[in-house]
Amino acid sequence: MLETLKKQFKKKDLRNKILFTFAMLVVIRIGSQLPVPGIKVDQFSGWFSQKTGDAFNFFNAFTGGSFERMSIFALNITPYITSSIIMQLLTIAIPKLEEMQKDGEDGRKKIVAISRYVTVGLALMESIAMAIMFGRSNLLVEFNALNVITIIVALTAGSAFLMWVGERITENGVGNGISIVLVINIISRIPQDISQLFNQFVFGKPIATAVLAAAVIFAIILGMVVLVIILNDGVRKIPVQYAKKVQGRKMVGGQTSSIPLKVNTAGVIPIIFASSLMQLPVIICSFFNYSGTGVWAHILKGLNSQYWCNPKDPIYSIGLVVYIVLVIFFAYFYTSITFNPLEIAENMKKSGGFIPGIRPGKPTSDYLTKILNYIIFIGAVGLTVVCVIPYVFNGVFNASVSFGGTSLIIIVSVVLETLKQIESQMLVRNYKGFLND
Repeated sequence: MLETLKKQFKKKDLRNKILFTFAMLVVIRIGSQLPVPGIKVDQFSGWFSQKTGDAFNFFNAFTGGSFERMSIFALNITPYITSSIIMQLLTIAIPKLEEMQKDGEDGRKKIVAISRYVTVGLALMESIAMAIMFGRSNLLVEFNALNVITIIVALTAGSAFLMWVGERITENGVGNGISIVLVINIISRIPQDISQLFNQFVFGKPIATAVLAAAVIFAIILGMVVLVIILNDGVRKIPVQYAKKVQGRKMVGGQTSSIPLKVNTAGVIPIIFASSLMQLPVIICSFFNYSGTGVWAHILKGLNSQYWCNPKDPIYSIGLVVYIVLVIFFAYFYTSITFNPLEIAENMKKSGGFIPGIRPGKPTSDYLTKILNYIIFIGAVGLTVVCVIPYVFNGVFNASVSFGGTSLIIIVSVVLETLKQIESQMLVRNYKGFLND
């Protein structure tokens, strides 16, 4: 791998792409340290530490600690991610957007342009809500119109700038820029979390206990990474045979191809959807300092991942069961709107393709749907295992960390995709790639 990197740097264009990417990452980390003007940063850190629950830790991990420090990048690229998801869903629901998507590169550019405007709109709405809420919580230096506008502009501009940086990395650097921006923020929190785990379970303990604890921590993290890699690379290939036909004076067709169905078809989207849905009431109540009364108080505790898998209060683990059900549901839901077996079957029929032993048309569509349902279930179960393991250890051992299954899935997926992209560029130039070393 190191030899491959050395060879890679001999090519000026590849070297410039990697250096540009690193330069942008440095800019991101510097920006994450710049506080938003007009906010009592020290008091905000104290206020944030009182807010418990996975939703706040999840959001803070995605921002690389920028939210906790309330830097100008506090919103990070979450508005862009939300915008992309919204546009993807609207593409299915709105025929005009669906036509744009089918128009090729021009249509894709139009959808991306709309996504940018939606991103700025979402960032603006989030900034307004946060500025007003901070003002009512006495977290602003002065709660006046000028200060509120300054905070709104700073947060919105920070999110828009990160979106621009991500697009520049995609264009002039290596890998998907938005994904890399997200990953670098998540990675920046991992050393602190690892240090926290070792301080809690290893340092100051008897040698035998410390060694066992360190081995268990390492084994869990390694096992989760391996499982994520298996989920990410797992593919079920459906063989497709194309019939021979005469075009002009030539005989064409007869070749064999395949339809790759990924095990983790929906990626990390089901986890994000399930976490967001369950933590939304908790976040809203936390902002208004409302802990609930009676039955609603118990419901809020059940929705809060902090109380899951706690041996002292096992009743609240019902929330974890609901979370698992939601993950599986959203895995099927998201796949159903992004993968259309009927459309694939019709395209195969038009091009003279068929699955051996399966009639073209609706039987092919039914067959693909059946196979896809099995694959989605396997992928959803794998996602659930990766996500539940951190909750179990957090509840049983109080090992609270900001990274979990979601973060690992994102990191591993983006790293593998970036390495594959670098490898493809090097192979074009007759270089040996990472995966062949």
